[in-house]
Amino acid sequence: MSPRSQLLRIQADTGRGWEEAHDDIFGRDFLLTRPLLEAISSAEPTVLLIDEIDKVDFEFEALLLEVLSDFQVTTPELGTVAAVRRPYVVLTSNNTRELSEALKRRCLYLHMDYPDVERERDIVLARVPGVSEQLAEQLVRIVRSLRQLDLRKPPAISETLDWAQALLELGHDAVDEETAKATLSVVLKHRSDLAKALQHLEIPPNPSLN
Repeated sequence: MSPRSQLLRIQADTGRGWEEAHDDIFGRDFLLTRPLLEAISSAEPTVLLIDEIDKVDFEFEALLLEVLSDFQVTTPELGTVAAVRRPYVVLTSNNTRELSEALKRRCLYLHMDYPDVERERDIVLARVPGVSEQLAEQLVRIVRSLRQLDLRKPPAISETLDWAQALLELGHDAVDEETAKATLSVVLKHRSDLAKALQHLEIPPNPSLN
């Protein structure tokens, strides 16, 4: 509900009794629908994307059970609002915490690995304008080697993009040992991961220098 709009309506209708005003201010006109209710209220084909479900609180996860099982949302003010047309629901997770068994029972799983070298290089070239193909190739191969280590948080594609952007801003067109030591914290966020990576990292040669 929108408290500000409700307050304005109460102030405007000072002559009415509370029971009448109560029924009015808790009507649908004052409801903040938000994505879940918007998705099930839409008559058009809708895709509901809930990103990083493993980072939401348990209260939201409990609410989501009703959406995924019955495609409806229940609110104290309006009661149950059922889906006009069932949305296509996609959840993503980085597996940072275990999801409830009830939620997992309502999902079909598709486990996605990191892209191959060529695909990730193309992503870097598309998302970081100005980076050279040689640097993109080298970065992707370094990051790929880091993912083979036993790290607390292996670098994702977003970290590859961040590293490429940082090196571009710093004017580097290749990664040597000194550059890696100075900038690898862009990719690895935990000190233990950084120490482990610097100890074992082998910098592949820059193709442009061959």
